[in-house]
Amino acid sequence: MEEILEILEKDCRASAEDIAKMTGKKAAAIKQAIKKLEKEGVILKYKAVINRELVRDTDSAVRALIEVNIAPQKDLGFDKIAERIYSFGEVSSCYLISGTYDLLLVVEGRDLQTVARFVAEKLAPLEHVKGTATHFLLKKYKEDGVILKHREENKRIAISY
Repeated sequence: MEEILEILEKDCRASAEDIAKMTGKKAAAIKQAIKKLEKEGVILKYKAVINRELVRDTDSAVRALIEVNIAPQKDLGFDKIAERIYSFGEVSSCYLISGTYDLLLVVEGRDLQTVARFVAEKLAPLEHVKGTATHFLLKKYKEDGVILKHREENKRIAISY
């Protein structure tokens, strides 16, 4: 099973036949294993990594990493407040982390003001939130193990007379 997961994690478009060739197993067994993994919730989603910088005519969303310091709830720990926070549509990822802060959020918004409003009006006022630190992503170089190519800049030398 682990071998199948590793292959799908690297390339979610790999077919059962492709995986069978790589593993030496039968395609029918691979299909059955994948269905089982999906049913059990081990495989939750298939994802494409998209280099938004190369997509023309799209509004690129602003992404921010937000560190959140929270007071754990008695008998519930961090889980209940984390659940409340990750339920917001702006939050695309939520992690419990070690260090100065307790949660790390990946938040997306239409623009800087949208993310700022989310922090000021939804996140910071929550009862158990003690503080936040927001870091806006300026440029992505690598995502999910994939190095992102960037648009070539005009490299012509300016000529003056």
